Amino acid sequence: MLSNKRIQELELVMDFEKVEECFKEVSSWIENVGRKRLKETINLDDSLEMLLQAQKQFREFDLVASEYCRRGQEGLKKMDRWEDFSSVDVHSYRVKLQTYRDQLEEFCTQLDENRHRICEMVRLYEFFDKVRQSICYRGECKKP
Repeated sequence: MLSNKRIQELELVMDFEKVEECFKEVSSWIENVGRKRLKETINLDDSLEMLLQAQKQFREFDLVASEYCRRGQEGLKKMDRWEDFSSVDVHSYRVKLQTYRDQLEEFCTQLDENRHRICEMVRLYEFFDKVRQSICYRGECKKP
């Protein structure tokens, strides 16, 4: 039984090394591109036109970012079997795996939050624009 368990652990290490390239690529993209682009969406302009432009740019970024999130999650799913192993030999790999998992979850959560926030801002600005147009249409708008 010990021999079988050791063989399984070695197989997991080999699997990890295969999947690790994917993790490194996803992790590198998150750190070098993803986080920077998310920070750009923190302070958005205060006009509907500029906000719609920012939303369009974010959607393009979101497609790419979502693909990296999906690839990272698929890699993590392949490594789900690690939860059953607790030997010292596998510990360093589990630590790396948890680091990748934490990084990916944090980024994907921020991506979702930004997507929702931008969508809500656009809806709010569109509402206020309609209200402004309605007020101006009724002649209650002050002309400069």
